[in-house]
Amino acid sequence: MIEDLWYKNAIIYSLDLETFLDADGDGIGDFEGLCRRLDYLHALGVDAVWLAPFQPTPNRDNGYDIRDYYGVDPRHGSSGDFVAFMHQADKRGIKVIIDLVVNHTSDEHPWFQEARKAKDSRYRDWYVWSEKKPSDWNEGMVFPGVQKSTWTLDKKAGAYYFHRFFEFQPDLNVDHPEVREEIRKVMGYWLQLGVAGFRVDAVPFILESPSPGPAEPKLRFDYLYEMRRFLQWRKGDAVLLGEANVLPEDSRNYFGPQGEGIHLMFNFFVNQYLFYALATADVKPLAEALEATRALYPTAQWAHFLRNHDELDLGRLTDEQRQKVFDRFGPEETMQLYHRGIRRRLSPMLGSRPLTELAYSLLFSLPGAPVIRYGDEIGMGDDLRLPEREAVRTPMQWSNDPQAGFSASEKVVHPVVEEGPYAYPHLNVAAQRRDPGSLLNWMTALVRLRKECLEIGNGDWQILDTNGLPVLAMLYHRQGRSLVILHNFDEKPQEVALSLKQGRGSRLVDLMVDREETADAQGVHRILLDACGYRWFRAGDSSHLLPAS
Repeated sequence: MIEDLWYKNAIIYSLDLETFLDADGDGIGDFEGLCRRLDYLHALGVDAVWLAPFQPTPNRDNGYDIRDYYGVDPRHGSSGDFVAFMHQADKRGIKVIIDLVVNHTSDEHPWFQEARKAKDSRYRDWYVWSEKKPSDWNEGMVFPGVQKSTWTLDKKAGAYYFHRFFEFQPDLNVDHPEVREEIRKVMGYWLQLGVAGFRVDAVPFILESPSPGPAEPKLRFDYLYEMRRFLQWRKGDAVLLGEANVLPEDSRNYFGPQGEGIHLMFNFFVNQYLFYALATADVKPLAEALEATRALYPTAQWAHFLRNHDELDLGRLTDEQRQKVFDRFGPEETMQLYHRGIRRRLSPMLGSRPLTELAYSLLFSLPGAPVIRYGDEIGMGDDLRLPEREAVRTPMQWSNDPQAGFSASEKVVHPVVEEGPYAYPHLNVAAQRRDPGSLLNWMTALVRLRKECLEIGNGDWQILDTNGLPVLAMLYHRQGRSLVILHNFDEKPQEVALSLKQGRGSRLVDLMVDREETADAQGVHRILLDACGYRWFRAGDSSHLLPAS
């Protein structure tokens, strides 16, 4: 049964352990601190938390340079602290998804250190080498302008090694069967400790078979399907959540033609057109992006999001479309990154409470599982004085206590936001809990509403015609129950006429306020939407609710 697939309607909360809550006073977040905030996450209503890497690391790339896959970095506690956290999360019914970062390791990982020593080292072929400097040594960088190459000479090894990311993150050679076996051991270890699945970092790069020269690397999707089979054998309801910023036509291979690939995949394509719609009120490209990314198999699901730990990537938009988003949400050069994205948090980028509400209402109404980034539920700001993507990685603002209640230390992992409209003394969890009209309380109500609307994750859907208005109207239907959800992207009110073949006097019951809409004599619902307004309806009699032909 599709309803048994917990991830189809899961609300996922993304957080970075080091910036969430520091319990031991060293200025860095830890598992004990996260345990203290599980009741907060439970009250918010999330189903799962996705944890950024917390394994031992030199921490040159936000923990994505892992030195040991089988432990916890001492900054965050011990393996015992992790198990205690898992126990407490399980008691509250919160599932835990962790990052699986196996495209590359840290250059300090013992495997790479052994690989450097000699050509006959057991680990030599666990990485990708070239005796000569490849002709494409400075092509294919993930971070252009910051990253200098994809092939770097290791003097000790006497050869060049491949790294799709920074030079301190050598790529693993996933073509090697021993590497794939080790990846399965890593997965099995954390599954045994109770995790509900993995957010798989950089999926396309894991699957490629890089070699020196400009040839296009072939993607080995059988490796992905192999990971999926192992996961299901070890824990039947565990999931793979993939990071793959690919075109819609390429997504079929990632999900698998018969659903044998990853369970969930972040919908970067829709995400970019969503922000284009917010910037311009042009909803047609967003509607087209949604149609282009319909889930291709019943067990597959999209994970929709607004912001994450990286920049807002706009690389799929045309130059003209991207510039319009820049002009609206990132007009200053300091707000942009790599000429393709915006390094801002959601609320300061959108600039107003109505637009923030519109964005989150839209996110929760899209066909998939919504992902919330920590702090966005209270409208946290960013710190553009910090370099690159660190601007959006400031500590969680819990209270108006020193360091935003994040830590008792005077020195913390990243500075808290202390100035301006998003400063912690007046923007924090404690204050918003006591304010009935706060963004936090509004978000909590939205989460509860989304949990009552299972049609969104499991049902059939279609986009309704709004006669060219800047309004996205979506109809969901499953097992005799229907939803109609409208979003007005315009900064002025709109009236939408919807013909739903219900007949005269049929009702649409508003799920957010005590109000109903009744069809006129022609069976047409005429619905008013405020500027940047949104309305969620359940059909009063939805047994035959269909759009007019």
